[in-house]
Amino acid sequence: MADHEVDAPGHARDVALMRRALELAARGPLGDPNPRVGALILDHHGTVVGEGFHAGAGTPHAEIMALRLAGAAARAGTAVVTLEPCAHTGLTGPCSLALIEAGVSRVVFAQSDPNPSARGGRAVLEASGIKTTAGVLAEESTALNDAWTFSFVHGRPKVTWKFAATLDGRSAAADGSSRWITGPLARADVHQLRAECDAILVGIGTVIADDPALTVRGPDGTASGRQPLRAVMGLRPVPASARVLDHGARTLQLATRDPVEALKSLGEHEIHHVWLEGGPTVAAAFLGAGLVDEVIAYLAPALLGAGAPAVGDLGIQTIDQALRLVPHEVTTIGPDIRIRASIAKPSNILMTNSEGL
Repeated sequence: MADHEVDAPGHARDVALMRRALELAARGPLGDPNPRVGALILDHHGTVVGEGFHAGAGTPHAEIMALRLAGAAARAGTAVVTLEPCAHTGLTGPCSLALIEAGVSRVVFAQSDPNPSARGGRAVLEASGIKTTAGVLAEESTALNDAWTFSFVHGRPKVTWKFAATLDGRSAAADGSSRWITGPLARADVHQLRAECDAILVGIGTVIADDPALTVRGPDGTASGRQPLRAVMGLRPVPASARVLDHGARTLQLATRDPVEALKSLGEHEIHHVWLEGGPTVAAAFLGAGLVDEVIAYLAPALLGAGAPAVGDLGIQTIDQALRLVPHEVTTIGPDIRIRASIAKPSNILMTNSEGL
């Protein structure tokens, strides 16, 4: 039965229960190696007797938490889970086996597991005589774990390129100064979105020129909350005095100019979502390689007329070769504008220059 297939009897009830499971799943952390998952356990009368969500890598899975609350009442009952119960043993045991041992008679889940090392739980459950229903609110569950799902489907982390620029496309003035192009509200928004990613990536040129901290910071400028991995891409060494080497967060140097190799290394570190904040050179390298999946642009109502552009040379010679974007969201944040967009289609980019990395 494919993900979109659902059993007609009781479907409305399954949907209502799955919505509750999705609410629970949303309590889990973003930027974690594991997906956000929620689960309900119903007794044989259809009464909810256990709820749970996954609180991050190393903690019990959602099904386990719900089963603990349900206890013996789970026997002959139903489990409602936002992700196909896993069939592998990692830091915790397989949830499919836990559901079998608990004696549930039916499992309803939303998204099939795209992780090749964990999927297969449905087959395990059905082999034990447990009825399954797949695909209930699958799109909603997939959206909840967008980057995590993307990384397994595409075999690499999702890349979000963030940049700030004036209305004439300048990311720095002619003298190299760039603080601050946007206002405090837009900068606070950047930190909030940074915190939702697994890694912040810049080129070595940015580290040498700007000495950024690359941490998530609160209004007072101090590091706050969960800190993504800091990744520096390029062949030149990171200066020993660079702020990216402080204790504010973990830092990984990627000794390559190749975006494909950089993403491969990050994937090996269980990074699913990369927040690309590098300057025009690294941005052009990723765009030229077709490895930017989302663009978040902050545009300030200002004009410079000269200075560094937001992106370097893409080898584009004519307007027909322009890299077109599809806007999904346009909003004002204080005096600034935030645009969230995706790449419209594969472009005719001819070449990129990564010599600054």
